[in-house]
Amino acid sequence: MQDAINRIDWQKVDLLPVIVQDNANNEVLMMAYMDKQALELSLSTKTAHYFSRTKQRIWKKGESSGHIQKIHSFSLDCDNDTLLIKVTQEGVACHTGRRSCFFTELESGEANSEVEVNTEAMYGVIDTLYHTIQERKNADPESSWTAKLFAKGDNTILKKVVEEAGEFSFAYKDNDESEMIYECADLTYHVLVALASKNISPDRIKQELASRFNMSGIAEKNSRDD
Repeated sequence: MQDAINRIDWQKVDLLPVIVQDNANNEVLMMAYMDKQALELSLSTKTAHYFSRTKQRIWKKGESSGHIQKIHSFSLDCDNDTLLIKVTQEGVACHTGRRSCFFTELESGEANSEVEVNTEAMYGVIDTLYHTIQERKNADPESSWTAKLFAKGDNTILKKVVEEAGEFSFAYKDNDESEMIYECADLTYHVLVALASKNISPDRIKQELASRFNMSGIAEKNSRDD
């Protein structure tokens, strides 16, 4: 296994680009990245593992959805810096619920395939909303509020975060439960827009929170003050 990993020109690439192809019909399903550990896991388990640049961690394809990829073959390109893997895809490859991630026609911007699976229940509402916000970056600002926020830039995005935090605070002060829920939803949406503008996945927030489970709040604050 180590000989295979060492064939990669790691001096040229920090993360290895990986093209993923359906083993049965050669359809290109997606493109992702592997670091050495992800490649090692993929080689040893014959199940696709990647390094997510947005989550900043290794993830097993299908860890949330169950749509795993069983690997049949690994092929290295002539420059030893790009990998092609052929897989059996369980379910769909794309988080949108489509079979392949390559479904948008470049010139028209139209989707050329239908959603096959409703992924909201698999990924959860926060991750689904975050991905939807990311997709709205290239939408028409005249028809999408999210696209309009991105078009107006950082000051408008941050102004809305502050406004919604204030609205939530007023609802809390008034002890209005329904308004607290409503304003918290607004605040969460606008925080996700701010995160998406910097391409910070909510998964990284979850990782940060998880790292604090075995640390008291005081100890965590002191670690930041140091």
